[in-house]
Amino acid sequence: MIESACVTRLIQQVAAKEFVYFSNKELLNFALSCIDLTTLEGSNTTNDILSLCEKAAHYYRPTTASVCLYPIFCAKAKNYLKKTKVKVACVAGGFPAGQIPIGLKIAEVEYLISEGVDEIDLVISRGKFLEGNYTEVFDEIAAVKEVCKDTMLKVILEVGELQSVSNIYKASEIAMDAGADFIKTSTGKIAVNASPESFTTMLLAVKKHYEQTGKQVGVKVSGGVTNELMAKQYIHLLYEILGEKWMNQQYFRIGASRLADNLYDKIKQLK
Repeated sequence: MIESACVTRLIQQVAAKEFVYFSNKELLNFALSCIDLTTLEGSNTTNDILSLCEKAAHYYRPTTASVCLYPIFCAKAKNYLKKTKVKVACVAGGFPAGQIPIGLKIAEVEYLISEGVDEIDLVISRGKFLEGNYTEVFDEIAAVKEVCKDTMLKVILEVGELQSVSNIYKASEIAMDAGADFIKTSTGKIAVNASPESFTTMLLAVKKHYEQTGKQVGVKVSGGVTNELMAKQYIHLLYEILGEKWMNQQYFRIGASRLADNLYDKIKQLK
């Protein structure tokens, strides 16, 4: 069983190492290119979404990996971004609580597939997980993956509600075994979001899964990543634990909004 003290020691060991994979400018560009530029507010308007798409595709250089939105905005974002490389990701599964029946979760995912979504960020049923109903959690994710088929499925663990590193590790295993293409830390909608401890725990689960199955699963950190130093810490952990194969937007994402502006300002200062 994984223990918090072991995770803490690993984080300290990584922090003591010099990060030499990228130059500072390359690292900033890499981080920006891996962002899922996100807005998930009840007050979002169509103009908000189109403005976000404009920034993702035409303002930032490099462009962000995707925009992440509520399902109702999927078609509008897809239409705006159709001539760009920026993907449209949408949250699903009764986001952010996940407290809806599996039939409704499936219906929401089917709706998004019909709207042309590129990536789906599915929140797990934390209540069922904490009750020990692991089979039901697995079955829900597997059922959604069956609907997604080749559409990328990111499974949100909501680490701040899972209570322990052993639970985070277990939830990571369940999600990957059920077919997740990515595992993601948080919704960004509760007080406790991503942390180096939770992210490192997930990286260790991904590493073990890869060693056992040969399947490379991506990792997304989200919730509270707001500045350059935080982004660098997560990327350093990613590289030291999982290695060069994960150093691209196909297998690493950062869910953020303010971070993109922070990184872009830093990049412009280096020119």
